Amino acid sequence: MNIPQIRMQSQMAQIEISQTAAKQYIRQPAAEISIQQPPASLSIQTTPSRLQIDQTQAWEDMNLMHISRLNEKFAKEGLRAVQEGMAKKAAQGRELMMIENEGAPVIEQAMTNSQDPVKQLGINFIPSPFSVKINYQPSDVEIDVQVNKPVIEVERNNPQIHYEPGSVDIRMKQFQELNIDFINLYA
Repeated sequence: MNIPQIRMQSQMAQIEISQTAAKQYIRQPAAEISIQQPPASLSIQTTPSRLQIDQTQAWEDMNLMHISRLNEKFAKEGLRAVQEGMAKKAAQGRELMMIENEGAPVIEQAMTNSQDPVKQLGINFIPSPFSVKINYQPSDVEIDVQVNKPVIEVERNNPQIHYEPGSVDIRMKQFQELNIDFINLYA
């Protein structure tokens, strides 16, 4: 038997979405840096050292001296010998003036004047110790350093940004549809 039927056929609506992604490009150029280090200023001042050696006394000890100094030495020794001789003769004259006192001054003076003085033996160091005089002044060094700071120059570069916005496209891919059919309606 044929029963009347209602047939419904439907189709759902479909949405189509197409998307274009956004693009972003970022580039950061390096900064431009300039560094300069000026050299330090260095100044050194030196006063020379001095060494003085005086050998005058050592040469005089060896009787090797300048002729004017030798003449001066002999003149002093002659004057001293004359003064000693005058003092000796004056003392002996006084003794003879007082002959009435006890003693025999004539005999004593005759013995003293007839004999040479006794020579003394001993070790003489020629030249004598410490006869060479040494004077030393060390040198003086002054060092002056001026430090120069580094010169740093920096030029920064801004980042380069490029942006392409994305898009979303929405449209109907398929519209909804509803079909209704009647079957065996008139049988």
